[in-house]
Amino acid sequence: MKARLVLLALVALALPQRAHAQSCTATKFLGFFWFGCNINTTATMTVGTVMQLTLSGTTTTLTPPTVAGYTAGFMADNGPTATVRCNQAWHLQIASAATTWTATNTVAGITARPNKPSTDLQWSLAANGTFAGLTTTAVTVTNGTATAGTATNFFYHTLYGYAVDTPGKYTLAVVYTLISP
Repeated sequence: MKARLVLLALVALALPQRAHAQSCTATKFLGFFWFGCNINTTATMTVGTVMQLTLSGTTTTLTPPTVAGYTAGFMADNGPTATVRCNQAWHLQIASAATTWTATNTVAGITARPNKPSTDLQWSLAANGTFAGLTTTAVTVTNGTATAGTATNFFYHTLYGYAVDTPGKYTLAVVYTLISP
């Protein structure tokens, strides 16, 4: 009897094991109609945060000051348009990369102002709106919910003073940042 049990156990181990997947077999009823069968499966996925910030341009050439600009204290320019695409709530921020402009070039023996503050570039969301000077601290300028494309127009005022803004080339990196809270 023991030998027979051992033999059956060995045969059972040698037989191929059936996979534990779902299966279904259709059968005929009365030889004519097939009964179908269904197997349910599950599809899973994880959706991450999708954020895109596009600027209409990466360089804004500011209008050089004129007598009228020096007299008014500023020159007005259109800044870039920032377009946000995001699948959740978002904030758009602006800041300067440095506390001062980079000044280069000497014109007729006069050196460009080396300490022109970043706050001399002011931004607003309206051409005739309230303007604020850029600092290295990011400021949230607008926010929104999930969007397939929200555009924000920026406007600049560059401040000038006869006594301090000498001839030369001035460059300031402006940092636009899209964050998700």
